[in-house]
This record gives sequence, structure tokens and C-alpha cells, in this order.
Amino acid sequence: MKCFKLIVLLTAMAVAPFALAQGNAEAGQEKSQTCAACHGPDGNSPSGMYPSLAGQGEKYLVEQLHAFKSGARENAIMQGQVANLSDQDMQDLAVYFAKQDITTGQASPDWVEQGERLYRGGDVSKDIPACSGCHGPAGQGVDAAGFPALAGQHADYVEVQLKAFRAAGNESIGDMAKRSNDPQAMMRTVAGKMSDAQIKAVASFVSGLSEGQAAAE
Repeated sequence: MKCFKLIVLLTAMAVAPFALAQGNAEAGQEKSQTCAACHGPDGNSPSGMYPSLAGQGEKYLVEQLHAFKSGARENAIMQGQVANLSDQDMQDLAVYFAKQDITTGQASPDWVEQGERLYRGGDVSKDIPACSGCHGPAGQGVDAAGFPALAGQHADYVEVQLKAFRAAGNESIGDMAKRSNDPQAMMRTVAGKMSDAQIKAVASFVSGLSEGQAAAE
């Protein structure tokens, strides 16, 4: 298990990064007005359909914007939104959202125990690694490696994304939304081993996870 985590970390860090421009948070705030309807004016999305961007790593945000623009990550709404964004626009937006504080949700009591067990320890019987190995014990992510922060993210959104990664790694799944822009198919491999219940549990757990909570445990 420890070896798997190390390989995942080194593989992700080896992925060639984008040459990032120097972002400007004030400019990003102005440009973020078009993002507010779905993601909230401060990056805290009012709907579980859309991700909260507040507190997300700059590198990860820029990578996802590039992925939407290139088509590597498919989403009709986002592809239209990013079509005319320059690299500087993307970096300005990323810096602005990264500086915002995310609003932590409330994990469902029905899923806390199973979700925490998976997040912190994985499932050895299914060779599922602990989520914390890449996303941090507090869900803060590892921005240098492009691993996203998960703490406070909407449970509904996380569940949809995990199922999309799982579907992308399973050719027998039909018309379900699929996501395959994860480096070296890391998330497709992990999510492909998870049941619906495990996905729901860990998605619920991270929605209520905060750095302060993890530090106190």
C-alpha cells in the first residue's frame, strides 16, 4: 500500500506542468463575475451540481481550465466558458479562487464512519488506497503535484466525478458521463474498484472535512 502511494505521488509529480503566468488576484476577481452564477461570487458554489472553487490549488485549477479548453475534459458549459480565456486569464482566476476560504458542509451521519475509514485507510481487500495519501489528511490536496483539495467540496459533485472516473475505466458502461483527464489513469483505477456505497460514503465525508477538524483529531 505504501509503495502504491509513493508511485502515485512520483508519477503525478513527473507530469510536465504548464508554464504558469504570474496571476493577479484582483484581475481574477473581476474576471470571476461570469463564474459566479454556478460557482458563487467567492468560489463557494450554491449548488451541489457545480464544484466549489474556493481554496482549490492554483495548479489544479489551471490544469482543469486547460483540459476543458482542449476537450480533454468534456463539459459543454465549461467548454463554452473557457473558449476565449487566455493563459493569463486562467492564472488570474486560479489565484483569486485559491485565496478564498471554502465553506465546509455537513457530512451525513449515515456515511461518516465508512467514509472516514476509506478516506484515511482505504480498503485493503479491494486494493483501494487511502484518499488521504494523495489528497492530504485534512483534504487540503497537494497543489505542487496537481492533486486537488477535497475538504468542503459538495458531496453530490464528488460522487458524480468519482462515478465518471469509474465509468471511463469501464468500457461496458454505456452512456453515463465519463471523465478521463486524470494523469496515468490514477483516479480511473481507484474509482473503478469502488462500489456505489463506498463512493457515496467518501463523498459525504469529504464534504464535512476541514483542516481544523483534521488537526484536532
